[in-house]
Amino acid sequence: MHELEDRKIIHVDMDAFYASVEQRDFPELKGKPIAVGGGSDRGVVAAASYEARKYGVRSAMPSVTAKRLCPELIFVKHRFEEYRKVSSQIRDIFLDYTDLVEPLSLDEAYLDVTDNKLNYPSATVIAYDIRRRIYETTGLTASAGISINKFVAKIASDYNKPNGQKTITPDEVLPFLEELDIRKFHGIGKVTAEKMYMQGIFTGAHLKEQSLEFLVEHFGKSGSHYYNIVRGIHHSTVKPDRIRKSLGAERTFSENISSEIFMKERLVQIAEEIEKRLSKNNVAGKTVTLKIKYSDFKTQTRSKTLPHFIRNKDLILQTAIELMEQEGFRESVRLLGITLSNLNTEVEEKDFVEVQLKFSF
Repeated sequence: MHELEDRKIIHVDMDAFYASVEQRDFPELKGKPIAVGGGSDRGVVAAASYEARKYGVRSAMPSVTAKRLCPELIFVKHRFEEYRKVSSQIRDIFLDYTDLVEPLSLDEAYLDVTDNKLNYPSATVIAYDIRRRIYETTGLTASAGISINKFVAKIASDYNKPNGQKTITPDEVLPFLEELDIRKFHGIGKVTAEKMYMQGIFTGAHLKEQSLEFLVEHFGKSGSHYYNIVRGIHHSTVKPDRIRKSLGAERTFSENISSEIFMKERLVQIAEEIEKRLSKNNVAGKTVTLKIKYSDFKTQTRSKTLPHFIRNKDLILQTAIELMEQEGFRESVRLLGITLSNLNTEVEEKDFVEVQLKFSF
């Protein structure tokens, strides 16, 4: 069994997956700006083709904004069963090389190919071979990043998109991270980046200059994470069976609602959906979180942790209603959601120490 410093990790990311499946299956959409999702005024973009991305259209963007940016945008209804089918084909290809496959979603996954089934010495060659087979099997392109850990591999997979790959060898990791704009560090969002700018931190080199004490003081518990990642240290291993940490469902309403009676009716439906998902995944949880998005788009969450695990819809609903009744609503509501966390699947992860060594990529 290899130590963490000997790992060869590949991050495979499908290129504009949902949109690419639609363009593959409906040739009349090829080369055109399309968005998968609802085109109504309250719709949201689930995925955008590269032609649409040139106009600034992105996933999770309100449809009205997307249409304003790209008046020629074509909205296509999602076909999740088809996406799951294609995702399954891709996963089968991964498993021909290694059993250490950690899916992040339908369109991306980490692979640990340190000890691979074909005994290929080069992770770079494996990534190329996987991408070739994905294209031959599905007609879709994928990009890949290859490096010593998940963090660096994920950053690398964005570099030569679409339909490309980038390898960052052990010797290249530290120089690569030092030159990197901190906005490209996975896990550093817009707010954190702006806070770092205020501290004079613009690149990995600037981040590396800061002491652990400084980073913890200014960024809390995340400070130690930033201190490690800029040094190429990332403890997370590829987990074939990812541990689910929460399970939930939410509903966006066609019209804003202010009646508590209507809200409770929606919560009943959401609780029923969560019960089905809990049963399917054979899990239960202790913490119920109610998510409320108001008509002004501000979001609020309220949580309660119970002394025992639950999965019954009535208990989930009862707790969600208690949370809803804790205080009045400032505005009418456009979205309600319930999440169950603190699941009975969670286990403590071991702490690892990681050291960089040279090995063939």
